[in-house]
Amino acid sequence: MLKKSNQNIILKLVLLQVMIISISNFLVSIPLEIFGIKLTWSAFTFPLVVLATDLTIRILGKSIARKTIAITYPFAILTSIAILLFEETLMSVSLRIGFASASAYAISTLLDVYVFQIIRENYKAWWLAPGISTVFANIIDSYIFFFTAFLNSDDTYMSDNWIEIAGTQSLIKIVIGLIFFLPIYGIILNFLVKKFKIK
Repeated sequence: MLKKSNQNIILKLVLLQVMIISISNFLVSIPLEIFGIKLTWSAFTFPLVVLATDLTIRILGKSIARKTIAITYPFAILTSIAILLFEETLMSVSLRIGFASASAYAISTLLDVYVFQIIRENYKAWWLAPGISTVFANIIDSYIFFFTAFLNSDDTYMSDNWIEIAGTQSLIKIVIGLIFFLPIYGIILNFLVKKFKIK
């Protein structure tokens, strides 16, 4: 039954991933400072991508997770650019941020698939693979995105502070991922395992 509906499942997963990436790209342009720590609002949304990817790997397998990422990539670029243009961002800036966002997403989640699967195959604790992959994927995503989008960019604030923002963004996303999204992962996984009798 799952094989017959693979295309519909992948389409739904792609739509979910594109929606999260689009919201994150809208929020990344809004700086935030908490107790002197520089970050952006996207730190609170992007961990959902890792959650969705890890659940996809766990329930449907790494092949479907990879297909989802590959199909999402071009749509992530287009929707990111469209959102930025809607915000009246310059075309050159929009293209750069759109490419940076989609590339950071693709690289971090493809590596996440690999890391998650290795840990899952070698350790039985349900929380270990998503916990470690959350740390790994969010660090990779943050540094690739901010490096590609803002190194020597015309946005002086982001250009001057991208390393600090990438570091704090990584830390915040990891904390949010582990405190909030890891328990959600466990609840959803438990529900799906019982409902579909998945091992």
